[in-house]
Amino acid sequence: MKVLNVNDLDGTEYDVTHGNWQSRRMVLAKDKVGFSFHITILKAGTSSEFWYANHVEAVYVYQGKGTLLDRDTGEEFVLEPGVMYMLDDADKHTVTVEEDIHCACVFNPPVTGREVHDENGVYPVLTED
Repeated sequence: MKVLNVNDLDGTEYDVTHGNWQSRRMVLAKDKVGFSFHITILKAGTSSEFWYANHVEAVYVYQGKGTLLDRDTGEEFVLEPGVMYMLDDADKHTVTVEEDIHCACVFNPPVTGREVHDENGVYPVLTED
């Protein structure tokens, strides 16, 4: 059993800030459960391009407002509390934030916490080895 308070991760190696967002990683690859779980805040007034070419990500928005753009189809979706989206086909997407978006995210394969988005917004697949 693992029990954490997200606030206890602030300022630790599990607290990752990257310009437009902050992600506190509660479950990582080293936990060996087949996924990672993050609480992420995307900052108001920002727009970020992502492309998880190597991962599936499910995102549940519980606070804030913005839009999600599917860059391949041009479809745009409202992000607000209660909305979940899943990136399951290497979906190139852009998140534009009107009000800080607070969300819970699950990644498969799990991230290690050492990943850095490359110039295309892609995370490499890293292992705990």
